Amino acid sequence: MAQQHGNLSEVVRLRERITHEHEAACWALTGLSSGTLQHRFINRRMEHIDRHQECLSTLVGEQASIAIIAQVFEGSPPQRIEE
Repeated sequence: MAQQHGNLSEVVRLRERITHEHEAACWALTGLSSGTLQHRFINRRMEHIDRHQECLSTLVGEQASIAIIAQVFEGSPPQRIEE
């Protein structure tokens, strides 16, 4: 039971990290920077999300980890891109 509780805590921690990385990437879309710097920042956040998803898949399986990512992405507020 202790191992299962530890896995649940790790899943929660990874989900929070994914949420924070996704929020940062979304904020970069409307931030002051633009061009290559903005692209690099967003790309780096997405790479972090990918690594977190890989860790999640070892804990809950591939399909469940993808479902968690989808929940995070769907649960975030829509971003306005100002031109």
